[in-house]
Amino acid sequence: MTPNASVPQPPIRVLIVAPSLDILGGQAVQADRLLQYLSSEPGLAMGFLPVNPRLPGPLAALQKIKYLRTIVTELRYAAALLTTVRRYDVIHIFSASYFSFLLAPTPAILAARLYGKRIVLNYRSGEAEDHLARWPSAIATLRMAGVIAVPSAYLVDVFARFGLRARAVFNVVDRRRFRFRLRSPLRPVFLTNRGLEPMYNVECVLRAFAAIQKRVPEARLIVANDGGSRRSLESLARQLDLKNAEFVGRVSQERSPTLYDSADIFLNGSDIDNMPGSLLECFAAGLPVVTTDAGGIPYIVADGETGLLVHRGDHQAMAAAALRLLAEPSLAERLAQTAHRQCELYTWDAVKNQWLDLYRGATVAQTSLSVS
Repeated sequence: MTPNASVPQPPIRVLIVAPSLDILGGQAVQADRLLQYLSSEPGLAMGFLPVNPRLPGPLAALQKIKYLRTIVTELRYAAALLTTVRRYDVIHIFSASYFSFLLAPTPAILAARLYGKRIVLNYRSGEAEDHLARWPSAIATLRMAGVIAVPSAYLVDVFARFGLRARAVFNVVDRRRFRFRLRSPLRPVFLTNRGLEPMYNVECVLRAFAAIQKRVPEARLIVANDGGSRRSLESLARQLDLKNAEFVGRVSQERSPTLYDSADIFLNGSDIDNMPGSLLECFAAGLPVVTTDAGGIPYIVADGETGLLVHRGDHQAMAAAALRLLAEPSLAERLAQTAHRQCELYTWDAVKNQWLDLYRGATVAQTSLSVS
C-alpha cells in the first residue's frame, strides 16, 4: 500500500434501544422506520435492542401477570443491555417520560456510560415539561447523554427552559406507503386513531361527533387503536347515543394506509402531544385534519393552511371546524394539498444527514449539555 492510499474506515456501529412493534405506538413505529432506513446506509452497522423483550419458552407466561411482568421484563432487558451495548459505538436510546423514562432509557444510559459508549438520547414525549419540572433527577440523567435529539422545535424550546440543549430531527413519514387523493366529494366520514388514553382525549372527539351528527345524521366515525380508556369511551358513545360510531381496535402499520384512505376528515382531540406521526400520515394521504392545539401540534399544523386548529378540550369548536370543512369542500382540498407539500420536510432524504451527523459527532467525553 502506498502512503497516499486511503484506508477504509470501519462502519459506525449503532444500537437502537426502543420499544418493539409489540407495543404499537409512535416510538415503536419511528424506531422501526429508522432501523429500516439506516440499515441500508453505507458506513453504518445497525442493531436493535427492544426495551420490551419477550421471555423465551414457558417463561413467556410470566409476562401475562400484572406487576410480575414488569419485574421479569426489566430483568431481561437489563441483562440484554449488559451483553449487547459493549459491541456498539453509538447507543441511540428512545425515551418517553415519568416511569417509562426510569424503566427504559435510564438503564440504557447507565449501561452506555459503563462501557464508555457515545449516547444519542432521543426524547419523544409531549409530557416533557411536566416530567422535568416534577422529576429534577431526570435532568441529571439527561446530562449524561452526549446528544439529546427531539422530533420537534417545540421540545427544543421546552428543554432550553430547563437548561438543556437539544437538536430537532423530525419524524419520518414514508409517503410511498400512502395513496394521496383529494376527497371529492367530501363525505362526512371521520377518523381518529390516537391511543385510547386520557392524554389523547378521545372523549373530546366523541362529543364533537355527537354535535356533528345532530347536523349531519348520516355522519360516520371510525375510532381506531386501543388503550386503557376504551371501555369508558365505548360507554360514553352509548350515553351520547352515537350512530355509526365504530371502535375497530388496533390497526397494524401494514393496514394503516387503507384506514386513512377509508375516511375523509381526521379528528384529533389530544390534550398533551408533541409531533404525532398520525398527522404526518394524514398529510401524506390527503386527509384533511382538524386538531387541538396541544403541545407541539401548532409547530407542524398551521391553522388555515395545513389544517384547522381548535383549543384543547373544546369539542364544540372541533365540531364547528369539521362542519366548516363539509360546507367548504374547496377549503378541505386546499388544506390537503398544502399539507401534502409540507410532507417533504418529513421524508427520509430530508432528515437522513441529520442522523448521520449526530452519530458521527456524538462526543465520547459526554460533555455537559447546559445552555450557555
